[in-house]
Amino acid sequence: MKATIQKSINRSFSKKCLITLVFLVISSPFFAQAVFDKFDGQDDVTSIIVNKKMFDLMSKVKVDASDKETQQYLSLIKKLDNLKVFTTKSTRAEGEMKAAAEKYIKTAGLEELMRVNENGRNIKILVKSGTSDSQIRELLMFIEGAKNEDTVLMSLTGNFDLNEISVLTDKMRIPGGDDLKKATKDRK
Repeated sequence: MKATIQKSINRSFSKKCLITLVFLVISSPFFAQAVFDKFDGQDDVTSIIVNKKMFDLMSKVKVDASDKETQQYLSLIKKLDNLKVFTTKSTRAEGEMKAAAEKYIKTAGLEELMRVNENGRNIKILVKSGTSDSQIRELLMFIEGAKNEDTVLMSLTGNFDLNEISVLTDKMRIPGGDDLKKATKDRK
């Protein structure tokens, strides 16, 4: 009888651990988005926020089938869940963004894709991989601006191919898009 009770307790504990682990893995990309929400609505921060519903609506737009770049763009946005971009020239907001990004990077299981220090700008691009090397579930980019340049914090979640990102940055004119293009070219 003691062995039966022990097996029951072990199964119950194992199920709880498994459920907790699944919840953590599934909620991780959503947590990334929530960590940076505090920057939305600040006077000295410009915000661009696009959610899954908007990506779904954008993907249904009728376009010329012969335009390959537009077709690639529509194919990509079907795979995206959330995009958040925050830009600022404020040193206070920049410090808060940097601290939030560094704290998130330590806990999110992201791997560094690229780091560049150029003309006073520090650029970090990190990803959480998907099922293959080029598949990405989450992309985080932080650009620490030099004098009179914007600091940019971008978080993108979904299930997309890193090589498709340049099309998104062109069509949506995302701040830091040129730096992101360089990263995708370097990874090919």
